[in-house]
Amino acid sequence: MTNATSIPEIFGENVFDDRVMKSMLSAKVYASLKKTIDEDAPLDIGIANAVADAMKAWAIEKGATHYTHWFQPLTGVTAEKHDSFISPSPDGGAIMEFSGKNLIKGEPDASSFPSGGLRATFEARGYTAWDPTSYAFIKDKTLCIPTAFCSYGGEALDKKTPLLRSMEALSKQAMRILKLFGHDDVKYVRSEVGPEQEYFLVDEKLYNQRRDLIFTGRTLFGAMPPKGQEMDDHYFGAIKPRVAEYMADLNRELWKLGIYAKTEHNEVAPAQHELAPIFSTTNIATDHNQLTMEIMQKVARRHGLVCLLHEKPFAGVNGSGKHNNWSLSTDTGIQLLKPGDTPHENAQFLIFLCAVIKAVDDYQDLLRLAVATAGNDHRLGANEAPPAIISMFLGDELDAVLRSIENDEPYAGSEKKTLTLGVDVLPDFPRDTTDRNRTSPFAFTGNKFEFRSLGSSNSIACANIMLNAAVAESLKIYADRLEKADDFETTLNGMIKKTIKDHRRIIFNGNGYDEAWVREATEVRGLCNYRTTPDCMPHLLDEKNVRMLTSHGIYSESELRSRCDIMLENYCKTVKIEANAMVDMARKQILPAVSGYSADLAAAISAKRAVSPELPCKYETSLVARLSELADEIAEKTDKLEDAVVNLKADDIITESYSIRDNVLIAMSELRAAADEAETLTAKERWPFPTYGDLLFGVR
Repeated sequence: MTNATSIPEIFGENVFDDRVMKSMLSAKVYASLKKTIDEDAPLDIGIANAVADAMKAWAIEKGATHYTHWFQPLTGVTAEKHDSFISPSPDGGAIMEFSGKNLIKGEPDASSFPSGGLRATFEARGYTAWDPTSYAFIKDKTLCIPTAFCSYGGEALDKKTPLLRSMEALSKQAMRILKLFGHDDVKYVRSEVGPEQEYFLVDEKLYNQRRDLIFTGRTLFGAMPPKGQEMDDHYFGAIKPRVAEYMADLNRELWKLGIYAKTEHNEVAPAQHELAPIFSTTNIATDHNQLTMEIMQKVARRHGLVCLLHEKPFAGVNGSGKHNNWSLSTDTGIQLLKPGDTPHENAQFLIFLCAVIKAVDDYQDLLRLAVATAGNDHRLGANEAPPAIISMFLGDELDAVLRSIENDEPYAGSEKKTLTLGVDVLPDFPRDTTDRNRTSPFAFTGNKFEFRSLGSSNSIACANIMLNAAVAESLKIYADRLEKADDFETTLNGMIKKTIKDHRRIIFNGNGYDEAWVREATEVRGLCNYRTTPDCMPHLLDEKNVRMLTSHGIYSESELRSRCDIMLENYCKTVKIEANAMVDMARKQILPAVSGYSADLAAAISAKRAVSPELPCKYETSLVARLSELADEIAEKTDKLEDAVVNLKADDIITESYSIRDNVLIAMSELRAAADEAETLTAKERWPFPTYGDLLFGVR
């Protein structure tokens, strides 16, 4: 067990972090490496060799036998190819080698990963390149080196490369603004992220009996049990001992990898939980979140559990998201989105706030498609997640500040209220100047924005690439004008006022679940409402989006086209796998179960009437009749679904995605409705796999 005093001792013990580098590298090598990390200075091969020697010695002492370039291809998960440190020695023995060349560059096969046409099958060469800004770590006795991944032609085939490009673009434009405010000492600006991770835990033995969970990560069939989340008794409830043991084990493994796992609790749905870390620089937070998802699933198996990361593993109860808390800070410690005590007088804060407002409005389509997956389509818009419409929540105080600027009125200020609970022993405490809005996709929460639309299995890279890029574009427009201004203050104030007027439509502080909001957003405000992945993904290639993303060097046009194809291919493949799994389960499990139970009932009727022919057997007769009808309906709907998949013929991936959205998903829904009704009428011992009641309440 890990006690409180041992946490600082184990924290980061498997990470080649700054503490290790300081102790193992010479002062010259350490200083040069830090300059590369902090200031993007070029990396000398001599420095790389020295770092590689130290890294190898440290890893071997920790028990590592292999190293790998750990990267994030466009599959949505991580990839690694292991090489041992062993090299032959002249006397027939073996020596342990690892050079700067091994550290800096690797050559994995680039033809077997998604490339959206950037690579042909016969074009296999690809490269991985060390990202020195993210610490190397040891996992399963292997030294893992975080890297970028590109093709032989230099096109980015991963999520890390565009993310690093977006961070550089954002820093460059933010620095231009900060210099105008006199911050000549600032060397860089970093976006920072703290991603909250939701997940479900189910019993492994029950999981292994559900083909849909095994093949797709979500239940494709399942009637609601008598109790779901209606009582709201699971949220923040006492954590069950088995889950608590899992969480303790998980924390220990994450802390050893230098991941600042901090908050854990039960979520709204039964069997649902959440883990939240402390803020990290965006690319490190992205690496850590990918590791977190992997470790969550691995540790769960130790405890006879399975961790489900799908956005909607169970119909009828809340799905799982990943709230992306995003902020900006300088290397000197300035939080650029912190309003201070007088936000109406804080021009620097207001210009950065306006940059975000403008970015979210101008590129709401990019933010929506950055979180688009087949799984997240089931979650967005339900009463558990933000709607598909992108809007911003600023809260009462900031909204009042912006309205005073927009209308040229003095800001009256917000009253600092103290809450008194009416019990002498309980302390009074200051109330925040604004409430929180859980229905908002993009909510201001003090000194950061919480982008709540991400799905639980998503990499956070895509959302942060688009967010960084869009804000960089806003800041560039501002900097271009301000740097040429004859009167800086007048121009600045005019820009702030114009931004508020031009982009007020994106600000909404009300109930995002209200149907009236959907009408207002689309019909009055003209906001986008892309409900599904096929609706939004093609907009990645809209002229304005291509122009912005290529102008900042975040993507090339060919990289954008490849990503549009890859994301739509992933959508189509995901739904087709789900449809095929439904057909398989319906024919091999559900129909035999329903027919078998009907036969049992028919035998019971015959047995009763053999004793007394006049017995009406109303219960059994009516039940057999309905089950027979349902069996025919299930068989018919199964054939219809299979035909919908078989007949998917399209000249392009966009057209295919539309056909899946309009035909396959509807056929899946119809088959499920019939099968779920049959479940409610079939004896439990006859039903072929664990029910929702078993899964949601099976971990005790």
